[in-house]
Amino acid sequence: MGNGVKEGSVHLREDAEAVLSSPVSSKSGHRQVLSSLLSGALAGALAKTAVAPLDRTKIIFQVSSKRFSAKEAFRVLYYTYLNEGFLSLWRGNSATMVRVVPYAAIQFSAHEEYKRVLGGYYGFRGEALPPWPRLLAGALAGTTAASLTYPLDLVRARMAVTPKEMYSNIFHVFIRISREEGLKTLYHGFTPTVLGVIPYAGLSFFTYETLKSLHREYSGRRQPYPFERMIFGACAGLIGQSASYPLDVVRRRMQTAGVTGHPRASIACTLRTIVREEGAVRGLYKGLSMNWLKGPIAVGISFTTFDLMQILLRHLQS
Repeated sequence: MGNGVKEGSVHLREDAEAVLSSPVSSKSGHRQVLSSLLSGALAGALAKTAVAPLDRTKIIFQVSSKRFSAKEAFRVLYYTYLNEGFLSLWRGNSATMVRVVPYAAIQFSAHEEYKRVLGGYYGFRGEALPPWPRLLAGALAGTTAASLTYPLDLVRARMAVTPKEMYSNIFHVFIRISREEGLKTLYHGFTPTVLGVIPYAGLSFFTYETLKSLHREYSGRRQPYPFERMIFGACAGLIGQSASYPLDVVRRRMQTAGVTGHPRASIACTLRTIVREEGAVRGLYKGLSMNWLKGPIAVGISFTTFDLMQILLRHLQS
């Protein structure tokens, strides 16, 4: 009888602990998601603002038939500054922020969640994921973010390649596109975007996480220094953007077809037109050298900011 009472009290205590701990863990989970969203938003905003002039110049070349060179890119930057003023180099950056802040917040937060889910599924809870799940987590995170924020990306591209008289602000772009071209236009170019995001986000997150894991293994330190994170992020950006760049060119051409004089066409037709008119390498990799400059900087800043913000928020919470 004594044993029965003792067992009963043990079961009651375990049930009570389970009930008491579940709201706490749920609250902790919500806090982690909010922390990831905030860190991701700040990471995306800082990274994109830092490279906005280079990004705008790259888009101008991508959507035109101009031949790209470093000299021509500098000339575009210089004449934009002379004719429209210094701040015009950041034209379209407000639209970029409206897109990038939710995009980066969703992407980083989704990546943390996918890592947790895949870690539980593959039995690596709390440990570094093996290669394939690591690649999958990044690809899924990028696809989730791109799907939810795509119209903002199209608006940003339109603002980057048009004079300021054509669209006065972000809302004006939405209104004019809806009236003149139809709401479906807001998702024109979505397919090449997703096809490009899968290798880009997958390889970027995979490379960054892999380099951090190798660093931990060989240095014996749990956390890399900030400059090491920047280097890991730069490598991740270089690999991810190089792998997905041709689809980025196709996406920009499709997004801006309504304002650049290019006919609206499918992915295959747009691809064929670019190759026929400009050549495979010159057309599909136009502006890649500029991406090799801005991409590693942006991705390095982004990953480093996210990690450091996560560390800071954890310290503040504890």
